[in-house]
Amino acid sequence: MDFIRKKICLSVFLFFHVCFITADAALNVSTIPFSDGFSHLFGEGNILHATDDKSLQLHLNQRTGSGFKSSDLYTHGFFSAKIKLPSDYTAGIVVAFYTTNGDLFTKTHDELDFEFLGSIRGKAWRFQTNMYGNGSTSRGREERYYLWFDPSKEFHRYSILWTIKNIIFYIDDVPIREIVRNDAMGGDYPSKPMGLYATIWDASDWATSGGKYKTNYKYAPFIAEFTDLVLNGCAMDPLEQVVNNPSCDEKDDELQKADFSRITPRQRMAMKRFRSKYMYYSYCYDSLRYSVPPPECEIDPIEQQHFKETGRLKFNKHHHRHPKRTKSQVLDARNYGNQDEE
Repeated sequence: MDFIRKKICLSVFLFFHVCFITADAALNVSTIPFSDGFSHLFGEGNILHATDDKSLQLHLNQRTGSGFKSSDLYTHGFFSAKIKLPSDYTAGIVVAFYTTNGDLFTKTHDELDFEFLGSIRGKAWRFQTNMYGNGSTSRGREERYYLWFDPSKEFHRYSILWTIKNIIFYIDDVPIREIVRNDAMGGDYPSKPMGLYATIWDASDWATSGGKYKTNYKYAPFIAEFTDLVLNGCAMDPLEQVVNNPSCDEKDDELQKADFSRITPRQRMAMKRFRSKYMYYSYCYDSLRYSVPPPECEIDPIEQQHFKETGRLKFNKHHHRHPKRTKSQVLDARNYGNQDEE
């Protein structure tokens, strides 16, 4: 029996790591120096560059946060960076990696977000992905999750694929969310050129447990590190403000044929596993907000049973959304502080 039990545990352990192992090579991406595609956005004194121009730090202190943006807009693209988040007590802090065109289309903007929502010391970082189309903030498509690792210990790659047909959010080579375009979405699907942005800022009023925990500048400066930046899309001059650019058709076709545009069966299994274990809010199951789920939502009746009408996960004292792990993994998880959503 002990042998069988050990064999089962080993299988679970291996499956867990096969699903979540990092493998940038699988994404087949080419990085660029900062000066080749980016410029400062704000807080210039809080942006520190490496001498090789491939890495930089964004700092947040009591005076200001900081951020950078791509020099061009892109009709579609694959946008990516390796990021290491601030450590220790980071409540109230948001580190964002996102695409937007809000500067040009103030009332009809599009946006795709990774937003990391800070943590209390010893507790897990939470984050969300979101999609806005045509400026409709009342129809945001946010999902919230836990990470399965401590993002302040080492770099991980975070990527956004945006094509005419679909949107995929990646962590390392694991797709964590896919949005497939359909006609019923209309303007809710991002369709105008966007730039890539990265920022760190104080969002004490909402970021951590709904604003319960505020930023404590005793731990400042808070530092987010970025390296291996990727801009893969059809660039256009922001001053042109062209919504449809026929010259980008070839690039769009190239993006749709790239490896990172197709989710393999193994990756789809990893995505399903991630979402079943680490997603704690889904707008698709938020019946108070959407009496009729938005058209891109695929409602799984079995999965739906795990969510409240608010779209938040049903937690109880016997419910743990974590796989079986080895003793060393359990100790590491305790140190990292996995916890249920308050």
